[in-house]
Amino acid sequence: MRRAAADPIDGVLALDKPLGVSSNLALQAARRLLQARKAGHTGTLDPLASGLLPLTFGEATKFSADLLEADKEYQATLELGVTTSTGDAEGHVLERRAVDVVRAQFEAVLLRFVGQQQQVPPMHSALKHEGRPLYELARQGQEVERAPRSVRIARLALVEWDGHRPKIEVECSKGTYVRVLVQDIGAALGCGAHLQALRRTRVGHLRLEQATSLAELEKLELAGRRQRLLPVDFLLASLARVTLDEGAATRFGHGQRVARSQAEVLAREERVSTPAQSTPVQLPRVRVYDAQGRLLGVARDGAGWLEPTRLVAQAGTQAPVRANG
Repeated sequence: MRRAAADPIDGVLALDKPLGVSSNLALQAARRLLQARKAGHTGTLDPLASGLLPLTFGEATKFSADLLEADKEYQATLELGVTTSTGDAEGHVLERRAVDVVRAQFEAVLLRFVGQQQQVPPMHSALKHEGRPLYELARQGQEVERAPRSVRIARLALVEWDGHRPKIEVECSKGTYVRVLVQDIGAALGCGAHLQALRRTRVGHLRLEQATSLAELEKLELAGRRQRLLPVDFLLASLARVTLDEGAATRFGHGQRVARSQAEVLAREERVSTPAQSTPVQLPRVRVYDAQGRLLGVARDGAGWLEPTRLVAQAGTQAPVRANG
């Protein structure tokens, strides 16, 4: 895209990424359709997977870490009795075993994987070893030791029972590899398994029902496409809201801290209910607005002060954001 054709638009697009497309290609396609100057995503989704891919544009890119840290939900289809080199349908078959699993047995095994656990990342991943992605080493037939990571499986539920290809719902913390979970389930069943299909249905408080596909965007005019954008502060809906008066808002917008005692008198605060996050914030954060409802940025709330950590550029001239809690 020529830079002259791009605009500095701000917002969040909930994209329903199609199967077989990388996250980066999906991002660039959406950026072209929206004619956006600056864009990013909040964590990748494998080409084999479809579903919710939150994309950020303009000022929203400053707050993408909030979704990187968020819990996720997936619908996963397992293929029992077949193990592959990658743990999913893209790898070559390593072993085939007979499957003799009944529904009750399968559901009992699912329960064993709910909770905090250690998971070893797969070789076919983007994690790096001595500066090189693990998948590059795996393609060369190399395998290196990987330290286990602590992950949390909040919920595992059977959606559709099939003796060979059951479908499950997974609610998990960030950093969880669903294909590794599927391999572990297969091992516990004694027949082996690999991930046959994966669809992401939630990231934090953003759900697939709110998403738009690339095909839907292509059918719209530019104005209609941009109307699909959620406001910048949508990513911050889990934070308490503080509203400052004109003087305090001006100081905050210039990067100066505001006395918390003063803010408590001037502020209107409200907390919203969102799914629990996997990593608690050490110091409370708040989203800060001026009296006109314009987002100024995010602050740390502690030691008697509101300390700016992220500011929205040209906050004094931006259009009011839509209410998000």
